[in-house]
Amino acid sequence: MAESDLYFLQVPVGQMANLAYLIGSRTTREVVLVDPAWSVDALLDQVEADGMKPVGALVTHYHQDHVGGEIFGMQIEGLARLLARQPMPIHVNDHEAQGLIQITGASESDLARSGAGDSIELGAVRIRLLHTPGHTPGSQCFLVEEEGQPHRLVSGDTLFLGSCGRVDLPGADPEAMYTSLTQVLGQLPDDTILYPGHLYSADSSGPMGDQKRTNPFLRATSLEQFLMFMGG
Repeated sequence: MAESDLYFLQVPVGQMANLAYLIGSRTTREVVLVDPAWSVDALLDQVEADGMKPVGALVTHYHQDHVGGEIFGMQIEGLARLLARQPMPIHVNDHEAQGLIQITGASESDLARSGAGDSIELGAVRIRLLHTPGHTPGSQCFLVEEEGQPHRLVSGDTLFLGSCGRVDLPGADPEAMYTSLTQVLGQLPDDTILYPGHLYSADSSGPMGDQKRTNPFLRATSLEQFLMFMGG
């Protein structure tokens, strides 16, 4: 197997079991930050210590524990701190760009609006932006691809190891979640490695093949069965 160009770090952050990610190319030294809501300075310091250059941030969805803002009486620094320290494009799905602006105070000029099928290339690494609505209208997952290497799926709050994201919050859509899980994520190769947005399980990552066999929300064979699993 050829030597990988991928720079990839999973970083536990914050007080809600969040997982942030640093994804980049060792050749070009470019890196993007996924969901930098907590410990923003520490994430940027890590990038700098590794000799990398941050060129953007990727947002899985616009909830405050993933982008910053006030939640449960806490003020999370998030994208406001990131942009204050080093301006860079914030890649957010078009369906919730306006919500992101309202929550974080970012401006339209800070955003790089994305849609299904968009991708980002860093050296030999391609990051495909998969629109996976359900948890929120503009939820997106990031499929990290490199020739000759297993794919990695950074799934935000759409899919966890053994479970999936909530669909009882404002803007959530159980039917859309079912479609995202079964028709998008469930179609990925079994050797794709899942990296969720929260550490809600004993393991912090695992093969999609295992999830297809054991995760009831991926195993649901009908919308009715899925809704039953969700308590609806």
